[in-house]
Amino acid sequence: MNLKDKIVVITGASSGIGKALALECAARGANLVLAARQYVTLCEISQNIEKQYGIKAVAVQCDVSIEADCEHLIKQAIVTFGRVDVLVNNAGISMRALFKDVDLGVIRSLMDVNFWGTVYCTKYAMPALLESKGTVVGVSSIAGYKGLPGRTGYSASKFAMNGFLDALRVENLKTGVHVMTACPGFTASNIRNTALNKAGISQGESTLDEQKMMSAEEVAKNIADGIVNRSRTLTMTGQGKLAVALSKFLPGLLDKLVYNTFTKEKDPLLR
Repeated sequence: MNLKDKIVVITGASSGIGKALALECAARGANLVLAARQYVTLCEISQNIEKQYGIKAVAVQCDVSIEADCEHLIKQAIVTFGRVDVLVNNAGISMRALFKDVDLGVIRSLMDVNFWGTVYCTKYAMPALLESKGTVVGVSSIAGYKGLPGRTGYSASKFAMNGFLDALRVENLKTGVHVMTACPGFTASNIRNTALNKAGISQGESTLDEQKMMSAEEVAKNIADGIVNRSRTLTMTGQGKLAVALSKFLPGLLDKLVYNTFTKEKDPLLR
């Protein structure tokens, strides 16, 4: 698939990977429908992209945890462009709290955004994607392969997303619809700054060294290449690839390595 003149819908497009992917797709000639809760920021991004790349970018305020918002997003894409070629389910939130301490509402919120947001948007986009033989992308995580301490809700939501996309891929082996699961490792973005603590409040500061992480721009390029190449899965960063391999062959060792890694974060939950 060449992205030139394709219609790409991206959720969570106001920052991080979503914003970087919007810029990457625009640079390749795609027209965009960008969704996020931060509408003013999203409008500014859309206007700047249009000026810079000469494509059309539409901003739609959308909370993906609300089914009606997801339906409106896809309807807006159809009304504006008449079709959808690519849906990127990128919107997501994280958490940082041990399960014994966390309010269950935090885990529910993560499932609503990370899992149900993907399901809602994909459901309403499927008729258009079947017609265009387009692409569904889920921006998952290495946490969808290996549970991470202090991130029980996040890991659960990404495992659920991976399972949903895997089943959807098999269902569409003969329809022409391409389903891709993209699993970045640790990526420099604001997801850890906005991660919910045990009470459901954004922690406000990353507890990991963002300087050592893959950039959102590099992740976006990998995802865009994956869409073009119709890749099945993308596992990014050497650390992420190692984690997936060890989870299959040496799961006990991986448990210990992950535990040790998270004892080194700032103000660790594990000691």
